[in-house]
Amino acid sequence: MSEQVAQPEKIAVVGGGSIGVAFALVFARAGHPVTVCEPEAARREAVPGELGAKLTALAEAGLLTESPAAIASRVTVEAELTTAVAGATLVQECVPERLEVKRSIFAELGAATGPETVLASSSSAIPASQTAEGLPSADRILVAHPGNPPFLLPVIELVPSPLTRPAVVATAHGLYAGAGMSPVTVAREVEGFLFNRLQGAVLREAYALVRDGVATVEDIDTVMRDGLGRRWSFMGPFETSDLNTRGGISSHAEKMGPAYARMGAERGQHDPWTPELVAEVERQRRALLPLERWEDRVTWRDKRLIELLRTTEQSAPSTLSAPSIPHRLRKSDHDHNN
Repeated sequence: MSEQVAQPEKIAVVGGGSIGVAFALVFARAGHPVTVCEPEAARREAVPGELGAKLTALAEAGLLTESPAAIASRVTVEAELTTAVAGATLVQECVPERLEVKRSIFAELGAATGPETVLASSSSAIPASQTAEGLPSADRILVAHPGNPPFLLPVIELVPSPLTRPAVVATAHGLYAGAGMSPVTVAREVEGFLFNRLQGAVLREAYALVRDGVATVEDIDTVMRDGLGRRWSFMGPFETSDLNTRGGISSHAEKMGPAYARMGAERGQHDPWTPELVAEVERQRRALLPLERWEDRVTWRDKRLIELLRTTEQSAPSTLSAPSIPHRLRKSDHDHNN
């Protein structure tokens, strides 16, 4: 997922739970020295084993360019916060999702780090403006919200507060991108940021469909797993819609927009796609993919789906009753909700 950085910077991770361990792996794999701060002795003892298990799984899949031991050697575990964050270019906070806990930690981090150290919160929903309110270090605090687990889902949302300096966002963006992640900068604070608002929209409709007796839980998961999810594994909803209709996304909006508006109104959400909004989406899509290249991109999409189909069929159990994409990878409990 990442190549080693040319000039590694020290990274500190505050919190030795599953998200903290995953972030330590991401940065150590990219060549950074990483210190994990964990006050609980039992968790400090568990971190090396959990890190090693994840690295071994990646090595067995052929996804490492170094030995697990070489990557793990870059990670140290400390009990004291001041020691852990000393000299760090970026501090990744991974503590429980409680505002009072985060505010306390960031007050300590501000006092223990220099004026250029990036202070990043893994928060799923608490905006940086709430965490940083009244703190002297507010101008270098932002949310850096990952998918779960970060070493397998590279996307990370950078959500600055109105007080966060642009240079801090730029430094964070460069560090995450250099570590093989896919950072996106959210233009303004909204609850749930991008990841959970998109995920929440799907979950709200899924729950409503079960409630209304339209489909079972398994039926809905099958539609996502064998349909929408298969496409969304390599392209997003805008590109999907753009490639689904000849003429691109404006043609798709013309044909499907009224139906989607009726579906939204049925749920009490009157939020139609206005001509101005469609024009803006069309402008951004055409900047990414000129319409004369539409056919080539459709061919690319079909090839990717063929590759996925081949991979899933090759790995599927040899039973007639097995689903086309079996539930082979089930998540264990995590300390994060994405």
